[in-house]
Amino acid sequence: MDWSPMGPRDTWDKMAEWLRGLASTLDQKPRAILVVSAHWETPEFTVMTQERPGLLFDYYGFPEHTYQLTYPAPGAPDVAQRIQALLGEQGISVRTDGERNFDHGVFVPFRLIYPDADIPVLQISLKNDLDPETHLRLGRALAPLRNEGILIVGSGMSYHNLREFFGGRSAGEVSESFDRWLTHSVTELSGEARSEALNNWSKAPHARLAHPREEHLIPLHVVAGAAEQEPGTRVFSDRIMGAIVSGYRFGT
Repeated sequence: MDWSPMGPRDTWDKMAEWLRGLASTLDQKPRAILVVSAHWETPEFTVMTQERPGLLFDYYGFPEHTYQLTYPAPGAPDVAQRIQALLGEQGISVRTDGERNFDHGVFVPFRLIYPDADIPVLQISLKNDLDPETHLRLGRALAPLRNEGILIVGSGMSYHNLREFFGGRSAGEVSESFDRWLTHSVTELSGEARSEALNNWSKAPHARLAHPREEHLIPLHVVAGAAEQEPGTRVFSDRIMGAIVSGYRFGT
């Protein structure tokens, strides 16, 4: 993997292999991709309108080659307009940003998923209050996009405690307990019951140890809201520097 932020060289190999094979598991190639990244927060939901986004190297202290990466996927201003209309219908305020570039929550995984960079991509921000229900509601408003050939992706992490990662301590029991709760909530519950569980995620076992700040979890709420009545499946799991990290997919 050409972007390896933490751990020994092979730390992210299993995840990279999974990402490289992800496109082949989809029924069809998306018309466009909407990404909800943990790395973009604004006071109001904001959607990218750039036609040719560059890259935002929103990290520091990494090897020089990680600042030379490229991912020349086109933007999707037409999808941005559609999103504005959908959110407006639900009374959800949304702004636009014509200068925002892809952050590493986009270009790192998608260089592996769709390396040809031939599918239009855009982002919508998290609202910086990180309220779970607000983001579930956002997902519900975006749901029609799924029937219009648009893939909605939540880019975050099911466990995100950097102090534990960088401190070299095992997250073992904490991540295992939280992962069991999260996997049960996503895959065994559905509809309002799943949304209720995710809305109250902070009551889960070791929730605030797994996510001292929840920006890496909340993208999941958006995607879950967009597929509220559809089944969830755990499609990836690995132990990374002692912590269990999982990925989920909604729908068939």
